[in-house]
Amino acid sequence: MVDVQENGDPMPTPFDMMHAKKKELMSNAMRRTTEWISSQEIPSDVTINVRGISFSLHKFPLVSKCGYMRKLMSNFKESDHIIEINDIPGGPQGFELGAKFCYGINFELTIQNIAMARCVAEFLEMTENYAIGNLIARTEAYINEVGLKSLTSAVSILQSSETFLPISENIKLVTRCVDSIAFIVMKECEFSMSASGGCSSDGLDSSSSSFCHLKVVDWWAEDLIVLKIHTFQRVLLAMISRGFNKCAFGPILTLYAQKCLQDLEILRKGKNKSDPNQENEKRVVLETIVSLLPREKNAISVNFLSTLLRSSIHLETTMACRLDLEKRIGLQLEQAVLDDILIPSFRFDGDTLFDVDTVQRILMNYNDIESTCDDIQKIRKLMESYFAEIASDCNFSVSKFVNLVECLPKQERGMEDGIYRAIDIYLKAHPALGDNERKKLCNSINFQNLTPETLAHAARNDRLSAETVVQVLYHEQQRLEDKKEDDGSGVLNPLPDDLSSLEKENQDLKFELLKVKMKLKEMKISNSDKSPLIRRSFMNTISKKLVKFTPFLRADHGVSPSVSRSTNKLSKDRRHSIS
Repeated sequence: MVDVQENGDPMPTPFDMMHAKKKELMSNAMRRTTEWISSQEIPSDVTINVRGISFSLHKFPLVSKCGYMRKLMSNFKESDHIIEINDIPGGPQGFELGAKFCYGINFELTIQNIAMARCVAEFLEMTENYAIGNLIARTEAYINEVGLKSLTSAVSILQSSETFLPISENIKLVTRCVDSIAFIVMKECEFSMSASGGCSSDGLDSSSSSFCHLKVVDWWAEDLIVLKIHTFQRVLLAMISRGFNKCAFGPILTLYAQKCLQDLEILRKGKNKSDPNQENEKRVVLETIVSLLPREKNAISVNFLSTLLRSSIHLETTMACRLDLEKRIGLQLEQAVLDDILIPSFRFDGDTLFDVDTVQRILMNYNDIESTCDDIQKIRKLMESYFAEIASDCNFSVSKFVNLVECLPKQERGMEDGIYRAIDIYLKAHPALGDNERKKLCNSINFQNLTPETLAHAARNDRLSAETVVQVLYHEQQRLEDKKEDDGSGVLNPLPDDLSSLEKENQDLKFELLKVKMKLKEMKISNSDKSPLIRRSFMNTISKKLVKFTPFLRADHGVSPSVSRSTNKLSKDRRHSIS
């Protein structure tokens, strides 16, 4: 139960009483120092101007602990009472910390002000040569004992140090923070992985380490993304030098890109008028992120790579950066969906709505690698959907369409109904195309790879060129022939009426001719003792049947006995020949 006072407030604890006492002593010390500085008995003898802020101080406390002030005042005349200092770290706030320390006014060193205090101490040369326990020694002790012991504090000090470059770099404060962060992250990751038991004893270099990192990355990623890009890059490189698997950088790079590029407005009607300096900063961020991406396949999702590529085109990064992203997307294009390759065009010069050239380069990169049949089928289906999406663009030229179709990965057999469908959409959206352009476009279709239903549609499609329709009918006839040879059945798919009647007549004729051939074959292997009269009678019958099914024979249909006898004699002689 908490004790309360008569007025209802809780009774103060011993800790609260000690804290209040300490606060009172500090207030009294600061008040006495302020009164001493402002005392009329000891008037100030120097005025320090720091970026427009004036400090009325005394020379003795300053020169007793600051080597910089001692050198500066030794070069001034006695009549000079005003000194300008504009390049001190932290400006007026930083100088105030140094002045308070010189006057013995107590102030608390914290994670938030330790970087500034350390850089101010370095600037003012507050070393042990001028006073024991000077500000440099005090700040170094705090950094080593408190600041670099945890990830959060080390990141906070590093973030503050970015403001005080190059002094923070000269005193190795940035380097020490980077090394401490890399060490803490590696140590915690190793502990997490050993506790989970999901990785091998080889740790970060094992094949499963990437998967393990993905589970434990969030806790340190949120801390690191507050850093500026160059410092952020140094931290990641320091982690790699300690053995961290670069494949696990995917989540943190995604998180950092989302934070830095989330306000990047990409307008389709015109390029946004943003601050050039901000655009340049984002350009540097994007190029650095791309340089840090792991080279291993599947380490980064295609969706994230596509987002980076869109931003890269919009920000007009270096060509090397864009080509690198295109190559990465091409290596794992089979994982992409339609939205990943629908990259808008940012040229706004009346060209196509989508960046077709970029997609063509991505497709060519994919063709440079070996792929399985399943992957090729996925790519073809993806590109067929892409063709259908962009075919209705009125600015999409025939040559670009044909070139893009020609870049498709080759396959031995397969259906190309999607390409036919896309070309049909293109012809509907471009009714003013000439015959040569229609023919060039239709030549992109491999009619052997169309389904029967699509072939039937193409035979009735008046948007196709005349040559194409003839080609369609030819391939349909070939398909029917192949089908009959394969299964021997007479069941055919429905065709137009005129083709159906011709096909029926053709079938009847071939069937009768086949029966005649079989009869002839039987006669050749029959017994030789059959009478000539019977053979002549049978040949007359065969001749009549051939005349019936051969409209080109208009002359006499009989065979003279003399010719028959001579033929029989010659046949008999050849039967007994040894040649």
